[in-house]
Amino acid sequence: MRPGANMNKLIARLTAVALAVAWSAGAGAGQATEEEELALAYGDKSFVSIASGSRQPIARAPSVATVITAEDIAAIGAADLDEVLETVPGLHVSHSPILYNPIYTIRGIHTQYNPQVLMLVNGIPITGVFVGNRSQIWGGMPVENIARIEVIRGPGSALYGADAFSGVINIITKTSTDIDGTQPGLRLGSFNSRDAWVQHGGTWGGLDAAAYLRVGRTDGQHQIVAADALTGSSNPTLAPGPVNLDRDAIDGRLDLSRDKWRLRAGYQQREVGTGAGVASALDPAGKNYGERISSDLTWQDINFTPDLDVTAQASYLHITEKSDLTLFPAGVNLGSGVFPNGMIGNPYKWERHWRFNLSAAYTGLQNHKLRFGTGTQNDNLYRTQETKNFDATYTPGPLTDVSDSAPFLRPHSRRVNYIYAQDEWSFIRDWYLTAGVRHDRYSDFGATTNPRLALVWETAYNLTSKLLYGRAFRPPSFSELYNINNPVALGNPNLKPETNESVELAFAWQAASTLQANLNLFRYQMRDILRFVQNPDTSYTAQNAGRQHGQGMEVELVWEARSDLRLSGNYAQQRSIDETTNQDAGNAPRHHAYARADWRFMPHMTLDTQLNYVAGRKREPSDPRPAIADYHTVDLTLRSQLRNSDWDFAFKVLNLFDADAREPSPAPGLIPNDLPLAPREWRLELTHQF
Repeated sequence: MRPGANMNKLIARLTAVALAVAWSAGAGAGQATEEEELALAYGDKSFVSIASGSRQPIARAPSVATVITAEDIAAIGAADLDEVLETVPGLHVSHSPILYNPIYTIRGIHTQYNPQVLMLVNGIPITGVFVGNRSQIWGGMPVENIARIEVIRGPGSALYGADAFSGVINIITKTSTDIDGTQPGLRLGSFNSRDAWVQHGGTWGGLDAAAYLRVGRTDGQHQIVAADALTGSSNPTLAPGPVNLDRDAIDGRLDLSRDKWRLRAGYQQREVGTGAGVASALDPAGKNYGERISSDLTWQDINFTPDLDVTAQASYLHITEKSDLTLFPAGVNLGSGVFPNGMIGNPYKWERHWRFNLSAAYTGLQNHKLRFGTGTQNDNLYRTQETKNFDATYTPGPLTDVSDSAPFLRPHSRRVNYIYAQDEWSFIRDWYLTAGVRHDRYSDFGATTNPRLALVWETAYNLTSKLLYGRAFRPPSFSELYNINNPVALGNPNLKPETNESVELAFAWQAASTLQANLNLFRYQMRDILRFVQNPDTSYTAQNAGRQHGQGMEVELVWEARSDLRLSGNYAQQRSIDETTNQDAGNAPRHHAYARADWRFMPHMTLDTQLNYVAGRKREPSDPRPAIADYHTVDLTLRSQLRNSDWDFAFKVLNLFDADAREPSPAPGLIPNDLPLAPREWRLELTHQF
């Protein structure tokens, strides 16, 4: 049977069910009024902008989308973005051994550097060009200054271009209206963790102004890695030993607006440990320094001419990454001699990114909303520096600056020009068709064109059905194109982009005023997957060498059980197949369930309980180890707004039952027992509103 046959049958059956529900529900008088009431009752979570580029009801958006508000973030007691994203159906946050960087696994697409997920801050990409992710030295993102998070699962390149491959995450920061005064905060917790922040929103010299500053430090959890890449060899090893997750962080943001203009600036500084080691060998002394400086200037005139909304935006991002690493410990011998001080590599790199785009939305045609735009960007990895005490054959030597003679990568740049158009057409009552296409032209590998189609049917006053198609691409990173002097990862300038095509069928059902249910079905096909493939001489070179397909479903429920009790949750099931071996692609959970209960058991007192269940993770086809163990964790958050005051108090316990939770280490199992997550931990948070 064809791989998609079962999925096609399931889609056909569920379409029939949807039609039956629509028929029984009818379209009686007063329908529009009930829709308006439901939209008002559902609140700001019922609107999304990331799906089409403009604000619209989430049920009618031409994508499968999730919106998380600042109120949700506070209720679950989250301190970092990863804790929030784990609540999104079909999205699981895994980790890489390298600095324990997050891997946002969406619908079964799991890779070590995770360039297949596009992250935006206020609609602007924060992608680095070295490996194509959000920066190698990530170190987390705090949530106090986040107003809302919008997530779409599935391709988004028709609107957002590169890397909107398996999904898009847009983080919207707080404005002066969101803050409205001064809010200091303090958080203490396990592992000697402490954070302090202050944010202010108001007016200043005729401007609406918002500012945020946070400093934080943690020693990180110290779970033990029982064995690493050197265990079992004749070389010395530091395993068993703890992971290295210490972190110092500084975050700052400024938002100034007046009339049609908005200026934003951001600063993030990180000093982080090495996780489980860059070479999958424990490195307790290694350090990594990262700095991200961003700014953007936006001009928007919603009445440029009658029915025409015009936006112009320019942005700049600068990334600094410096790593001082002991790849293997003192005494190691890789066959060419002993390293008395360990095998040392210190790669540094600097990037700058310029973007400019001009877009417009036109509503002058009856039943149509046209959106079109054009833009350009320049990605420049303009400087590299490296010192190390080994050569290409791993022969020991003195610590030498090889920046000019034999660096890991020389400076490179690329220019991208793009144009896109989209039409949202209400062609019959209750039917909406969104059609869009974007063309990107890259200076280093050529052009790519990516379309989207979305048919949305307001089947009944309380039921919306969607049929979605999209195509996306992920361009080769500079490390895949241009790496040199690194035999385990050599570049190839003849690469072309990865592609992903997806078909989705989605239903949003407001079963009652207190009960919301969503069902999403999907199937995707990845082609030209970029992988480092072994050569006859044992080196590895980047190639377009893989295909993968997957299918699955996501179910979401929200039930206002009582005025003081809200229950919500989701379940995602997927299966992704590597077509080279016809086996599970590996590492992603086949089953992921999340449940949450919010109970206001006393005035001003709320107890939030979360259950997270991760199961069914197979190994990569080349990895002979047994399947990764399932786990479930329970978190509790007690939040209180102190009576007759502006103080807010929260106490959270994570992993209440101290589960042994682990994320998969990559094949072939250099860290055999995987990557341990944090044991039981606690947090205490206090905030004040002036």
